[in-house]
Amino acid sequence: MTDASDLPKDDAPLAASKQGSAAVEAASGNVPEAQGAHITGRSVTINKPAQELYAFFRDFSNLPNFMENVESIRLHDEQRSHWVVKAPGGRTVEWDARVTEEVPGRLIAWTSEEGADVPNSGKVEFKPVEGRGTVVTATILYDPPGGIIGKIVAKMFQREPAIQARRDLRRFKQLMETGEVATPAKNRAEFEEMGL
Repeated sequence: MTDASDLPKDDAPLAASKQGSAAVEAASGNVPEAQGAHITGRSVTINKPAQELYAFFRDFSNLPNFMENVESIRLHDEQRSHWVVKAPGGRTVEWDARVTEEVPGRLIAWTSEEGADVPNSGKVEFKPVEGRGTVVTATILYDPPGGIIGKIVAKMFQREPAIQARRDLRRFKQLMETGEVATPAKNRAEFEEMGL
């Protein structure tokens, strides 16, 4: 396994690094029970305390409120949940996820269980920043359905995890700071009719 210190200097977060498979390998060493050959990472600063953000995020039933492609999350228990997520072409993908590591107020990590339509794992970190709130960083490893072709199609339909992570974190920030998520002039049903 490649250690992050062995990689050439890159100021980007490891998950956003341009170092290719070496970055994926190094980042996956930081994700418990990591699975997935593709990586994405995004961060946002939210003007709220880390504990408040963590508590909201940890109640997985809150996530569809700001994750636009998540249709539903059904909780099995405190550690396991079932996810239904929109995919290109009006399809959905599903998986069961299990929390693999948790540090209250600081970190939630997960992995999908056997039989996932999209094998994935990752973590969300909440780091307080004096006088600015909290930096929330999402690192996601995944295997797109259909391999590289599936990834290209997902990107064309704006359903690729890197695009979604950026949008979802921006909506999380809006929801936590203002109490609502800004919406475009068209409503969600109109966008779905357009295939977006």
